[in-house]
Amino acid sequence: MKETSMEREGRVRKKWEEDGTFQRSIANREGRETYVFYEGPPTANGLPHAGHALGRTIKDFVARYKTMSGYQVLRKAGWDTHGLPVELEVEKLLNIRGKDQIEEYGVENFIQKCKESVFTYENEWKQFTKALGYWVDMDDPYVTLTNDYIESVWNILSTIHEKGYLYKGHRVVPYCPHCETSLSSHEVAQGYKDVSDLSVTAKFRLMDKTNEYFLGWTTTPWTLPGNVALAVNPKMNYVRVKQGTEIYILAESLVTTVLQEDYEILEVVAGKDLIGLSYEPPFDYVAVKNGHKVLGADFVTDSSGTGIVHLNPAHGEDDYKVIHDNNFDYVNVVDSKGRYKEMVSLLAGKFVKDCDVDIIKMLSQKNRLFAKQKYEHSYPHCWRCDSPLLYYAMEGWFIKTTAVKEAMQANNQEVEWFPSHMKDGRFGNFLNNMVDWNIGRNRYWGTPLNVWVCKTCGKEKAPSSIKELRKLSAAEVPADLELHKPYVDKVQLACSCGRRMERTSEVIDVWFDSGSMPFAQYHYPFEKKDMFNKQFPADVVIEGVDQTRGWFYSLLAVSTLYTGQSPYKRVLSLGHILDEDGQKMSKSKGNALNPTELIQEFGADALRWALLADSSPWNNKRFSKKTVSQAKSKVIDTLLNVYTFYTMYAEIDQFDPSRDVGGVQTTLDRWIVSRLNTVVKEVVQSLDAYDITRGARSITVFIDELSNWYVRRSRQRFWSSGMTDDKRSAFSTLYEVLTKLSQLMAPYTPFVSEDIYTNLVNDSVHVSDYPKPEESLIDIQLENDMNAVLEIIELTRSARNITGIKTKQPLANLAVIPTDAILSNLHHYSPIIKEEVNVKGLEFRKDFRDLLQLHLKLNFAVAGPKLGKSLGEVKNILEKLDDQLKARFVEGGELQLTLQSGEPVNLTKEDILLEKTAKDGYALGEGTNFIILLETTVTKELKEEGLVREFIRAVQSYRKELNLPVDLRVVLYIQTDSWLQEVLVKFAPLVERNLIIKAVHFEHKPMMRSFQVEEYEVKLYIQS
Repeated sequence: MKETSMEREGRVRKKWEEDGTFQRSIANREGRETYVFYEGPPTANGLPHAGHALGRTIKDFVARYKTMSGYQVLRKAGWDTHGLPVELEVEKLLNIRGKDQIEEYGVENFIQKCKESVFTYENEWKQFTKALGYWVDMDDPYVTLTNDYIESVWNILSTIHEKGYLYKGHRVVPYCPHCETSLSSHEVAQGYKDVSDLSVTAKFRLMDKTNEYFLGWTTTPWTLPGNVALAVNPKMNYVRVKQGTEIYILAESLVTTVLQEDYEILEVVAGKDLIGLSYEPPFDYVAVKNGHKVLGADFVTDSSGTGIVHLNPAHGEDDYKVIHDNNFDYVNVVDSKGRYKEMVSLLAGKFVKDCDVDIIKMLSQKNRLFAKQKYEHSYPHCWRCDSPLLYYAMEGWFIKTTAVKEAMQANNQEVEWFPSHMKDGRFGNFLNNMVDWNIGRNRYWGTPLNVWVCKTCGKEKAPSSIKELRKLSAAEVPADLELHKPYVDKVQLACSCGRRMERTSEVIDVWFDSGSMPFAQYHYPFEKKDMFNKQFPADVVIEGVDQTRGWFYSLLAVSTLYTGQSPYKRVLSLGHILDEDGQKMSKSKGNALNPTELIQEFGADALRWALLADSSPWNNKRFSKKTVSQAKSKVIDTLLNVYTFYTMYAEIDQFDPSRDVGGVQTTLDRWIVSRLNTVVKEVVQSLDAYDITRGARSITVFIDELSNWYVRRSRQRFWSSGMTDDKRSAFSTLYEVLTKLSQLMAPYTPFVSEDIYTNLVNDSVHVSDYPKPEESLIDIQLENDMNAVLEIIELTRSARNITGIKTKQPLANLAVIPTDAILSNLHHYSPIIKEEVNVKGLEFRKDFRDLLQLHLKLNFAVAGPKLGKSLGEVKNILEKLDDQLKARFVEGGELQLTLQSGEPVNLTKEDILLEKTAKDGYALGEGTNFIILLETTVTKELKEEGLVREFIRAVQSYRKELNLPVDLRVVLYIQTDSWLQEVLVKFAPLVERNLIIKAVHFEHKPMMRSFQVEEYEVKLYIQS
């Protein structure tokens, strides 16, 4: 039974493990130049998806290619083990939600559950990684929850604190009410969704006026119960406008848009003159000592809304700053879960984002609603739990990344980005607009922020190590102290003021953990300094495009803050995997492909090839099961068929490449060796430029040429008896091609390449050197000639298809006419062309007038404006043009005509549409370099030969059904129509050349099989 892809790959994987091939590939490069690779840590409490398959395939590809290119490439795995994903998973497991229920359950118990949850799917990840063929050291990974890792992170944070870049501040920050913690700007950037929301224009009644209102606009109606002020632009003009019985104040430039019609402008007022006016808020839930007045703010514009903006200091960065700068009261009517507090009596306990409609109804009931409108916009959602974010003014810890902004930008300029536009585009723009890093998280499972604060004198200390923590501690620190909550919170430091310092309660942003991996993976600076120096900075980091604002950013920020250097030399930013309709894959949509299932069905080699060759990895990739299936059939299976063909005949003839190489090379041998070296050259150039897809496409073309041209054209050589010089050359050539092709493909398809190479060479392909082109063996002229031959053959086959004449049916003649190409030595290839397209005669000629009819028509789109009124006359002249003038136009590309008026007209190729049709009895084919004319008349003699060839095909099919050895000579018994029998006897030499037979007998045998050959029935019996 034929071995499946999965069985073959399992066998190869087992041998790798037995032989320690991965470790050997690294060890045998000891002392060579290093190529530094960083693994972005996945989290193991979720299953791998198609995006992980792409990322891990590209990572493995680059590492294998660089290893085979002579570098030593260490590949340390990593696990991202902290953060909200773990906490949310544990909350679900325990059927609890929110910080209050966690506290009730017990923080220590919760932390223990988090530790247990971290590696829920570790085994699935390891199996997936191995099945995909991704070589990475999973026996000694870095794990972000270990004391060693955390201690290195503390060292970085301590250095940042020492530089004055770590500070506590009160700011409006993005906040997830479900997770009850703030987010950093780069986290927010990963979770935007297109949503439909309501905007509101509310009426704010001027104090002491019964019917005069400011029209204040907001896109967040839920913030109106916490209104503290209104903002106008001091430099803009505003108007008092009467509409009906009410007077409204709004920006002069927006009157028509907002009020539309039936209004009267009473007065134009400068924005600065509105500042200080008091108004009555639409709701009376909050009382303020200083507020409910108009303030001036430059951020107010007339590009939308009313030119007057409602301010709520708890939920807007601009709002907070203006309120703070004017010493207005700070109010907040929303709790930490995103619900209205008790003071908002009618809506207390409701999630604010669900209350926009309620707020609008309440405004309407109070006659405070002027207008409402639906609008589509992109709104930030929590990238972890998918809840809509709110903006909260709150106290938190920040890293002053803005202080190193220019250094980060300069470091980025030294990085080579793939695709290149990311450097100054998506990533560069993010750096340009960066804000200070909101580093603290009011959660539990994470690296504790190593800042101790004295509540008495306010002094801060940030221990840089466990050793320093012990030194600063007010009491003895347990020898086995775990650097997690709640254990580390029990440590108090001695303050110089005589009091105790307590650790601030926050854990840090999990992205800081992963951004610290270049240092923390080796427990730097506490040990392995030599290893760190050898492995910093990275030559490459590879992740999805969403990591531009995730891991790529955090790596650069941490390293710049800590060392001043960029942590990587180049970034490979991968596009998203989409379904075949271009939709993002997701389990909820039911369009997500499971990479493990694809491997089980088609094999990892096919999946890898589909991911790498289908389209550039930088672009979003439409992907389907069909893509993987085609990769298997067109590439993997085709390669295996060639290899099986070679091994089958090598075994029959006992060919030994160690002693039987040599022979006399044919033109076909020299051509395939030339093509091999040309392809090696193309692939190496592509891969050195990280153009993996271009390299794959060069290989795809070559595999097709190898199988469908070289091997097919060489079959008779392998079938011949005895080891002739010609046969020896065929074996030697195919051995060389398969050996180098398996090396060439090894980074793409590591399993099938290993299987072929090991069987041919008796060593692993992955410890061999990547092929280099032998320029002396590249014959460009020969390759060009063979390309021409293949074009002629393809054109002829196409002409046969159009006319419905099978290739098995011989035809009398083929005429080949070059368009611009020089015929060169093509006549030397006449026997090949004639045999391939099954014609008796072949002529290369320049003159085609006797075989073609030319039709010249005006290209009206181009010639019309040029000819004007003469258009009709020129059209008539062209229709009556003789063949000689038509041929002259085809050769020269120009046609000079004289109108009845005597005016000359010069027509060029752009003015004329040239149509060619074959004369009766011929079929036409037009290509880039050639025109072919195939004679289609089938004579009696040709018809007879065609039948014989169909008969040969039937016998070959019968042999296949019987599963006979390819070299077995058989006795053939035939029973058929007497006329067809005469034809078969007549063409006996043709039958004997194409069938491996001892003898032919025209007689009946029991158990004969019946076949249809055109309209004739043929009964066959094969005796082995």
